[in-house]
Formats: sequence, structure tokens, C-alpha cells
Amino acid sequence: MPRGDQLGRQWKIIQTLLASKRGKSVSEIASNLDCHPRTVYRDLEALEKAGFPIYTEMENNTSYWSILDTVKHQIPIPLNLTELLALYFSKDMLKILRGTVFYESLESLFNKIKSTLPPQYLAQLDRMGQSLEVAQQPYKNHGDLEPLIDRIQSAIEDRKYTHITYYALSRRTDSRRTVAPYKVWFFGGTFYMVGYCRLREDIRVFAVDRIKSIDISDEEFPEPENLEMDTLMQSSFGAFRGAATRVKIWFSKRVAGYIAEKVWHQTQELDHQVDGSVIFSAEVAGTEEIMFWVMQWGSDAVVLSPDRLKKDIRSEVMAMQENYSNDD
Repeated sequence: MPRGDQLGRQWKIIQTLLASKRGKSVSEIASNLDCHPRTVYRDLEALEKAGFPIYTEMENNTSYWSILDTVKHQIPIPLNLTELLALYFSKDMLKILRGTVFYESLESLFNKIKSTLPPQYLAQLDRMGQSLEVAQQPYKNHGDLEPLIDRIQSAIEDRKYTHITYYALSRRTDSRRTVAPYKVWFFGGTFYMVGYCRLREDIRVFAVDRIKSIDISDEEFPEPENLEMDTLMQSSFGAFRGAATRVKIWFSKRVAGYIAEKVWHQTQELDHQVDGSVIFSAEVAGTEEIMFWVMQWGSDAVVLSPDRLKKDIRSEVMAMQENYSNDD
């Protein structure tokens, strides 16, 4: 296992120690995870600081790491039926994490909890489960991205610049970037690398599945201060950032109710019109993502400003019309 997947690696260390009767040496753990013993020591120290009851015992001049026996035994979990039901449906919602180290453990967790319930509880849980269905959301197979995410997290952990080849969908071209990676961010079913891009001289968001190659340099970057994703992305309409732009969009009476019932953006303002329509205003970072959101409402949405967004949508509509112009 590549050494950089810090969260997944620590998760596997916990699982290894819980499954071991006599404990594991650092060299055994490092061998199982295909990483350097120094990395294992750092992970064990981090887990201890986080409050996990980890201890060591000496045997034949070798330290063996274990988790206290009291944690290994099955403990009754004080969950009521509604909490179990919530857990059941959250498992379905987390199917977007398929292919990661966590999804199988989530399934195992719920199966173990179910095994502790009396038959009448299981029957009731099944009956209640039939009344609510969680629709399957689009998701990606993250298993193919694991080696790439490992390298990104390795660079984050060591605070080393990366040299990446990135495919930009908007320009349909590859570009070489030097990026100081700050975080791996999971949003909308996709993994992103967030970091400072020297080419753009700003923090940028890169879809991991469009990073075609990555090399970790020897050059260190300073640790970012107070990097909060909610603050960083608060003006974005999705996963990408751009120039701050004030948008104003009219929505017909037919869809005004749908627009008014959700918070689509933190800066949104709604101006309800006498005829039942509504004007949506917000200050967003770039217009590419909001353009496709507007277009999904068809003729029930009209961009009032800015002019650039109107032109982009007009061009897209004309291209769509051209696709169907030759149909009989």
C-alpha cells in the first residue's frame, strides 16, 4: 500500500490491531501496508493523540503494539430503532464511496449491529425500511483512483510541491502545473485536489480523475493557515472557483416554487414577482457550473445578467439545435 493514504492507512492499522491477539510490531505493520516504518510510527502516535487506547509490550526485544482488550470485545450499542433506521439509510447514501477503504467497513458495521437485535426488531426494521427508499445517486469507481490519491496525500503529509499533468475539460487540453496540495476534498461524488497553483497564482481545485500524471518534488511548501473548505468554496456554485460574478435569473411561475424551496447558494436572494415568478440573484465564483444549472430548467429560466452568461447559454442552445437540425 502506498505510504501516502494517511486516513485509509490509519484505518487499516486500527483494523489490524483489533484483529491481532498478541499485537503487531511496527515492521509487521509496515510490511502489510507497504510503507516505511517511520510512517507507521507517525500514524500510531497520531492515533494515540486522538484517544485510541493503544499500548506496547516488549517480547524478545521487540515492541508489539495492541489495542486494549476491552475495546476488542463486542459492546452493546445503545441505539434505538429510529437511530438504527437512520444508520441503515445512511449506508445506502454512502454507496458513492464504493471502491474506498471505508465502504466495506460500513457494511460490516451495520451487519454486526443487526446481528445483535432480536428477531422482532429486525422484522420491524424491515417493515419500516419498505416505506422509504433511497435512490441510487450517480457515482464513480474510486478504486482506480486509490494510487493517485495515495500520492497526493503523501505530498500533503510531507508538504511537498507536485508537478501534475492536468486535463482541463473546458479547454480540452493538457497543461503542466506545479501545485502545493493542501487537501483531498470529496464533493458531489468526486475526489478533488485543492492546492495553490503556481501557474494561476491562486488556490485551484483539480478533479483527481483528470490528473493524468503526478510527480512529487523535493521542494517543500509552507503549511497553509486556516484553510477551511466551507470558507474557500462559499462563493462557488459547485466544485470550481472563478472570478466573482453577480448573476440574476428569472424563473417562471411554473418552477418558482421549486426554486424557493431550496438554498442553492449561500448568497442567494429571491425577489418574488406579482405574477408568481421569482428572480434569483447570487454572487458566484465563475459561471460555467451555474450555466448548466440554468439550462436544466429549460424555457422556465431566463438569465437577466451578466451578458456573458447570456451569450454562453445562447451559444450552447444554438449548438444543441444544430445537433437536431438534420433530423427528419
